Amino acid sequence: MAVGLFVIGDEILSGKRQDKHLSRVIGLLAERGIALDWAQFLGDDQDRIAAAIAAAVARGDTVLSCGGIGATPDDCTRQAAAQAFGRPIVRHPEGEALILAQYGDQALPNRVLMADFPAGAELIPNPVNRVAGFSVENCYFVPGFPEMAWPMLEWVLDQRLRHLHQAEPPVEYSLNAIGPVTEGDLLPLMRETLERWPAIKLASLPFRGSPERPRQIEFGFKGPRADAAAAYASFCEGLKAWPAIEIEVLKAPA
Repeated sequence: MAVGLFVIGDEILSGKRQDKHLSRVIGLLAERGIALDWAQFLGDDQDRIAAAIAAAVARGDTVLSCGGIGATPDDCTRQAAAQAFGRPIVRHPEGEALILAQYGDQALPNRVLMADFPAGAELIPNPVNRVAGFSVENCYFVPGFPEMAWPMLEWVLDQRLRHLHQAEPPVEYSLNAIGPVTEGDLLPLMRETLERWPAIKLASLPFRGSPERPRQIEFGFKGPRADAAAAYASFCEGLKAWPAIEIEVLKAPA
């Protein structure tokens, strides 16, 4: 099951604020042996957000979403989620009660709007100000404020997505192939490696060379420990067919 991240807000796309969520979410997932499969940055556009949610749901992905669930007119993630799932927006009684308990008379008439969710949504507790996030099926929506979003996402990962935790997370081994060869020259070796170990991901990052640094290609082998180690060793052996190539070990199996 793929896990993806939405970061929502015009302020991110305009550069008024710098995103902090991507690196943090990658770290939270890695601590639990989960890899982030994709990330998407979206502005405050209800139709565009709804289409992105619907596409992820159609793929069967698990979605973590940060931003756009406030009460101001530019916050439209709640409405977009309702649109994507074909559900009406309704007031969540428990969500409303939490906001009233936190803010009293100041909750009305505007703060309580943040308890309006797609029908059937479940709450995600907010330890900072008790204004809950929400989930619908495998999609989890939290605020854009990091001090709220990150503990809320930890709760989601540990309370709702524990089945995705892996005792032994994927590992990645890597090397540099230094010398006068191109990715095209090594395509047969890359294809053979993936055919033999389909559970791994093989990445290649070429560098064309400069006066300070020779031409080289960085290769990464990511996946289950045994498969990644075997693929790495086999690839090194395959590179011996190219005498001009020097192998620089970046991270090798123990």
